[in-house]
Amino acid sequence: MSDLRTTALHDRHAALGASFTDFGGWSMPVRYTSDLAEHHAVRNAAGLFDISHMAEFTLAGPGAAAVLDDALAGRISTMKIGKAKYSLLLSDAGGVVDDVIVYRRGDEDFLVISNAGNHEAVAAAFERYIGDVVISDISDDVALIAVQGPRAREVLATTPGVELPGLDDLGYYAWLGGTFDGVDLFVARTGYTGEDGFELMVPNAFASALWDALLSAGEPAGLVPAGLASRDTLRLEAGMPLHGHELSTDILPAQAGLGRVVAMDKDTFVGKEALASASTDLPVLVGLAADGRRAGRAGYAVLDASGEPVGEITSGALSPTLGYPVAMAFVPPRFAEPGTELFIDVRGTRIPAAVTALPFYRRNA
Repeated sequence: MSDLRTTALHDRHAALGASFTDFGGWSMPVRYTSDLAEHHAVRNAAGLFDISHMAEFTLAGPGAAAVLDDALAGRISTMKIGKAKYSLLLSDAGGVVDDVIVYRRGDEDFLVISNAGNHEAVAAAFERYIGDVVISDISDDVALIAVQGPRAREVLATTPGVELPGLDDLGYYAWLGGTFDGVDLFVARTGYTGEDGFELMVPNAFASALWDALLSAGEPAGLVPAGLASRDTLRLEAGMPLHGHELSTDILPAQAGLGRVVAMDKDTFVGKEALASASTDLPVLVGLAADGRRAGRAGYAVLDASGEPVGEITSGALSPTLGYPVAMAFVPPRFAEPGTELFIDVRGTRIPAAVTALPFYRRNA
């Protein structure tokens, strides 16, 4: 008997013929029909994702903003109500415990969404602040559904039962409240695909009805249910890091190209002292683009011109959108200049690859 957890939408996925995989301890749909078809649907129309495995925490009460300023690397206290912010939870040694998105719902009222596999680590990090503010883990109470793609707004606007005043004016990395069949609905213009899109939070009891309504409304626009396989190639093309690949407690933010999200001018935050004294000669994350059809995969070695290993692939695939292999890898700074010629060891074959600025793909605004 499987010990994997299931989301409130598991039966819907099974009815649609999804194939499942273990992801962070959850049984999640990896694909419904074809990885390529689902990927292209998101790039050209829209895709519907179940992301209910993610973890959600609320922090409320006087001092909530100050707590998050201390717990996270970014400056949270200056956020405006109605906005979202990407940030990092660091260890005392400066490594990335998790990357999170923070939503400011009120003066001292915040929602934090973290990765499923790091649920317990994030909960433990917040425990030190219990008593200063009210911290609630609402992960088991809510479902998250993502509508991603150039027609995502159209799908959301035409879904029966969804009432979202202000949707047309909602900016990127912002959120608004609405209703679905009279039940509170939280909608953020965020995502993990490199496309425009929205993430919807609703109580578990209403998740299936919302999924069905979105799927039905989106069908004329080309929306399809999409699984984790397409989500991975979409985020790779967009140069978005995945914890356990481009991020970990052994990787500092600057190494992953995320130094910009760290507010080193704050008086204090967890990990600040370690970052202030860190070496500037550590391996850094780069993009690699190759010719042909053979792609580097996580764990494959990156070689210099002499054949010596100088780095390692963290994520790689044959890009469905671009038509050539792309990968992300950590290499010493001296090899990080765009245009640098390197090689990927693909099962004993040296494949030429050029260092490329991330992201590989950027949508038209």
